[in-house]
Amino acid sequence: MGTLKVEVHEVEGMQLLARTGSGFAFVMDSPKDNGGLEQGPRPKEMLLAALAGCTAMDVISILKKMQEPLEKLVVNVEGESAEEHPKYVKKIILTYVAYGNVNEDNLKKAIELSQQKYCGVSATLRPDIEKEIRWEIRHD
Repeated sequence: MGTLKVEVHEVEGMQLLARTGSGFAFVMDSPKDNGGLEQGPRPKEMLLAALAGCTAMDVISILKKMQEPLEKLVVNVEGESAEEHPKYVKKIILTYVAYGNVNEDNLKKAIELSQQKYCGVSATLRPDIEKEIRWEIRHD
């Protein structure tokens, strides 16, 4: 894949427009009390979304290769920020919700493979970030 590129432009206040090398654009912003317009997600929310997206793609792909009857996957992410600057995300809780008659051992294996081998976003995060991994299977 090589080099990844993103260009970020100031729009107004703390509102920023990001343009990716793959041709997509999105807005990031901050709360009004921080000079923002509240017109987009916060950068740390984008980081958590990137993590959720990366690992979700991995888990879906792995479960398909395992021929598991996955109907839908939802990944919920919660992050806890440090109190002092830099206010990095010090704890992440990932909850995977698999819909369908998925084998729990295979789901666990797919999650572990994503976190330990395939998810580039996860591998890019600070190694001292505490991660809590949860999963559940729903048949509804």
